Amino acid sequence: IKEEQEELPCQQIKEELGDLERQELKEEQESQEIEQVVVKWETDVFMVTPKDSESERDEELQQNNDENHTIKQNQLIETQICGKTSSRKCHLDIHMRTHTGEKPFLCNLCGKGFSQKGHLTIHTRTHTGERPFSCKICEKGFIEKGLLTDHMSVHTGERPFLCKVCGKDFRLKADLRRHTMTHTGEDPFSCKICGEGFCEKDFLAEHMKIHTGDRPFPCKICGKSFSRKSSLTVHVRTHVAEKPFSCEICGKGFCAKAFLNLHMRVHTGDRPFSCVICGKTYTQKSHLSVHLRTHTGDRPFSCTLCGKSFQYKLSLMEHMTIHTGERPFLCKVCGKRFREKCHLTVHMRIHTGEKPFSCNVCDKRFCKKCHLTVHMRIHTGEKPFSCNICEKRFCKKCNLILHMRNHKICS
Repeated sequence: IKEEQEELPCQQIKEELGDLERQELKEEQESQEIEQVVVKWETDVFMVTPKDSESERDEELQQNNDENHTIKQNQLIETQICGKTSSRKCHLDIHMRTHTGEKPFLCNLCGKGFSQKGHLTIHTRTHTGERPFSCKICEKGFIEKGLLTDHMSVHTGERPFLCKVCGKDFRLKADLRRHTMTHTGEDPFSCKICGEGFCEKDFLAEHMKIHTGDRPFPCKICGKSFSRKSSLTVHVRTHVAEKPFSCEICGKGFCAKAFLNLHMRVHTGDRPFSCVICGKTYTQKSHLSVHLRTHTGDRPFSCTLCGKSFQYKLSLMEHMTIHTGERPFLCKVCGKRFREKCHLTVHMRIHTGEKPFSCNVCDKRFCKKCHLTVHMRIHTGEKPFSCNICEKRFCKKCNLILHMRNHKICS
């Protein structure tokens, strides 16, 4: 019995070794099948094409056995398009698809194509909901290992990617790349229709939906449609008043993380977008784009009825109410209606008695900022409005208008 017990583990070890040998043999055969490819030169460009059948692979391998062996052992293979090199032809075969645009692996659910089978596998998880890589700290799941690795820096606080220009550090390499473009002004991906530039190819793809009108994600509450599912998710939060992202400093809540990130610049003072003409800085690139119009005089938004143009889209929308007569902003206290929301906001101070603008000299308070501006001239002695006849000066424009009437009466 004792001898049988001693022979049993020996037999198990032999079986395991046999399994390992068979597995290694199988992997070696698969590797040989992948490497048995034919090198084609078309217009001095290296192309790699997998063989369709085993007989063709064997025939080509026999013809080029010595050549392929020399390539594999002694030198790197180089493409003539971008100069990329590799010791394995199967790797260059995949790389060449970036030049040819070939995407042989198609998703059978949405039809999207991919250049590599691994990318298709990851994409399929967006349909199935599978998230095989989970964080051991917060249990959040991810569709690929790289996203989990990036996520772990949230817990560790590690920010290994440093900007060489301003010294700011980032968790992700992609964030550093986007940030660097704020210094260089580089927008490598541009829209062929309107010319707007983007720092990421994905941003350009989303932008193109503006021109195509593709909005496949409708809101079930109000019917508004969106080009991106993430935009719909953020929009729905406006109906349910959900604000899952809050500022740790002031407690203000936001419906999207991007809005929180922009808000944080209020506390940090980070203003990464600067005007090359006057040096004024901004927290958002869109604000800089609008500011540049003050230098260029560009007024891209025109009224289709009277032809008047505006620097801002909002200004055009407010102008259109002059033609339509629409007054969409209603005072719930007295029923008075206004064309612009800002006018309603100021009007409400009549009912509430609120006077948010105070003089830092005499502490007098005002409901409008323009009233405070005029009041400050009493303390400064500033009189910006002058009569072009007698050169008398006034601190208020209305006083100048009344004064000009005296000249008309005398004449």
